[in-house]
Amino acid sequence: MGEEVDTAFVQAPEHRPKSSVIVAEGIPLIDLSPINYQNEDTLLDSSIENLVKEIGSACKKWGFFQVINHKVPLDKRERIEEAAKKFFALGLEEKLKVRRDAVNVLGYFEAEHTKNVRDWKEIYDFNVQEPTFIPPSDEPDDEENVQFQWDNRWPQNPPEFKEACQEYAQEVEKLAYKLMELVALSLGLVPNRFRGYFTHNTSNIRLNHYPACPYPHLALGLGRHKDTGVFTVLAQDDTGGLEVRRKSDGEWIRVKPIFNSFIINVGDMIQVWSNDAYESVEHRVMVNSEKDRFSIPFFLKPALYTDVKPLEELLDDRNPPIYRPVN
Repeated sequence: MGEEVDTAFVQAPEHRPKSSVIVAEGIPLIDLSPINYQNEDTLLDSSIENLVKEIGSACKKWGFFQVINHKVPLDKRERIEEAAKKFFALGLEEKLKVRRDAVNVLGYFEAEHTKNVRDWKEIYDFNVQEPTFIPPSDEPDDEENVQFQWDNRWPQNPPEFKEACQEYAQEVEKLAYKLMELVALSLGLVPNRFRGYFTHNTSNIRLNHYPACPYPHLALGLGRHKDTGVFTVLAQDDTGGLEVRRKSDGEWIRVKPIFNSFIINVGDMIQVWSNDAYESVEHRVMVNSEKDRFSIPFFLKPALYTDVKPLEELLDDRNPPIYRPVN
């Protein structure tokens, strides 16, 4: 990416990064130790009541929080981070062998856009459930009404790439389901209320590489957006750059990297399920003129046939459904 300013990357003036950065003190840091020694079936133990309250408060006030003592082994995380760096260091020709296309959206891509402005990054996507089945449409007259599947496009290099990705995915998925149980409890629901939605899940992991950018005052690694899924479990490196729009005043707040932590953010589907008790929050990624940045988000997503709608248990005359079912 050369020194000359490519207008495809340039953000409109009102969306460009500010020269001053507000670093968040407020984004809640939540210690998950209380659930690390629980049996799968004893999440109602009194020792986790405070943890459930903390998560409920974070989802309501911020839509974002960080977790530590999460039991995802550090060596698995370091292994996928190393594999991602090696993959992105390959020549473009090699990476294009696993480029995504119109039929299969998984694999490498170098021209991602957010709100019609190109992001300063390259990515690699893979699905956690392999293969991922795409159900037939509900339209009986649809000529293409057949079930098909997405398969991950694994590169041949680096040779350890596939295994590193799969092992990490297994661990972070376990964490996501634990967090989902805590979110359910914080809404006054039974812990496994959401579990059935993920039998044929479409959850995916994205490897992000944000190269050093010669004009960081004009471009963004990832433009402002909300996540459409259930929620996101993000591993970011120590370069930092993630910014969250604070609900109380609309200011962009930089999330400071904490070693071996994950950043969790509420997605649109939790907003719908909770009937606006919890809200999905806008966020974006700054670029850096000196350093490359790498991050690995896990996006928790249900089966494609799921009708996402406000949960009956949370509705009454004073709290009628705000949303129609979304499939």
